[in-house]
Amino acid sequence: MNENRIEGRNAVLEAFRSGKPVDKLYILDGCQDSQVRTIVREAKKHDIILKFTDRERLNQMSETGKHQGVIAFAAAYEYAQVEDLLKLAEDKGEDPFLFLLDGIEDPHNLGAIIRTANLAGAHGVIIPKHRAVGLTATVAKASAGALNYTPVAKVTNLVRTMEKLKEKGLWFVCADMDGERMYHLNLTGPVGLVIGNEGGGVSRLVKEACDLSASIPMKGDIDSLNASVAAGVLAYEVVRQRG
Repeated sequence: MNENRIEGRNAVLEAFRSGKPVDKLYILDGCQDSQVRTIVREAKKHDIILKFTDRERLNQMSETGKHQGVIAFAAAYEYAQVEDLLKLAEDKGEDPFLFLLDGIEDPHNLGAIIRTANLAGAHGVIIPKHRAVGLTATVAKASAGALNYTPVAKVTNLVRTMEKLKEKGLWFVCADMDGERMYHLNLTGPVGLVIGNEGGGVSRLVKEACDLSASIPMKGDIDSLNASVAAGVLAYEVVRQRG
């Protein structure tokens, strides 16, 4: 499936009614047309990121020049529910192994992490709705086909999701250069691997919700790894310990 830019009021309304997974919606600021108000209500009902902007910005984003003050961006793939990820682990008779991504903004990084999650035997990936890239066509391409097999769930609040998963027996370890060396940690059992933003790492509230922090030994002259590389290194320590 390709990334889908949907322009025009009727087209956007039809996208909502057909159940297309819309990531973001841009509306002309100040527009009070009844059809636009309906679109805004639908966006809020589905908890879609809604941005009001000026006509110049909409004109720049438009591919057709006929946006009518409304442009939506649909995901390239359907999102799963968090419960689907747990069900996949249950069906395989395995302890859940999930990736939780805190604000990954680079689509190539997200695609590479989804690919790693698949190869490491993870049961899915959880991403936040806000301040993070969604399942764009670039992400799908970078995943090298892994999106066809590894479900991705999008949640409104990562910390709240972690709290609910803890009630189901999961515990969480985040990548943090100040954490304990990953080789010294027990990474077995139902685990969620938390990877942070490319620049700032794992945010404070998400880090506080984690049970452990894991660092990757560094021998070079710089002190950080690309987010997708860090995800791969930690994921394969989980794989090694799980046997």
